[in-house]
Amino acid sequence: MNTEPHPAPRRVRFVELSEKALRALADGDLAGGSAEAGVALDPHFVSDRARWIFGYRAGRLAEDPSAAPWITRAAVSEPDGVVVGDAGFHGPPDGAGTVEVGYTVVPGYRRQGYARAMLTALLERAAAEPGVRTVRARISPDNTASLATIAGFGFTRVGEQGNERDGIAVVFEAPADAIRARRLTASADPGPTPVEP
Repeated sequence: MNTEPHPAPRRVRFVELSEKALRALADGDLAGGSAEAGVALDPHFVSDRARWIFGYRAGRLAEDPSAAPWITRAAVSEPDGVVVGDAGFHGPPDGAGTVEVGYTVVPGYRRQGYARAMLTALLERAAAEPGVRTVRARISPDNTASLATIAGFGFTRVGEQGNERDGIAVVFEAPADAIRARRLTASADPGPTPVEP
C-alpha cells in the first residue's frame, strides 16, 4: 500500500507579455523582456523557437492590439512566483468561435504538473467567454507528454494538419459547453468523503 501523500495540484497565474516584451524576447533580450513583463523570465524564453514564436505574436499584437487578452503570457507558479513556462491562445476566437491553446513548460519544470495547470487555466478562460464554442489543440504525434496532458479534458481527435516548418500535428477539439459543464460539476463536487479511522 502506497502511503506517500499525493502532491498537491500545481497552480499558475498568467502575466501578460506586452508587444514590447515580446519584441525584446524575439530579439534575444532576456533582461529587457523580463523588465517589461515584471517577472524574471527563464533563458528558455530566448531559445530559437521561442524567439520565432514571440516575434510572430508581437506582429499579431501590432496588427490587432485588441487580441492582447488572448495572446501568450508567462506562466508563474503559485505561491513561489517562479516562471515555469508560457501559455495562451493563438489569437481571439475566430468567426466560428474557435480558439486554439498553446503552452510550453520550461525544461527544468517539466513532468511536474505545470502543463496540466496551464491547460486547466486556459480552458477556464475559454469557457468563461460566451463567444467561444470550441477549443482546439494541435500536438505533434510524437509529443507523448502533451498527448498525456490533454487526456481527460474532453478533447477528441478530429484530424491532422501539417506544414513544412512544424511537420504533421494531430488536431484535437473540445466543445466549450462540455468544458463549462465540467467546471460546474467540479465546483459542485465537495471531494471525497473522509473515511473514519
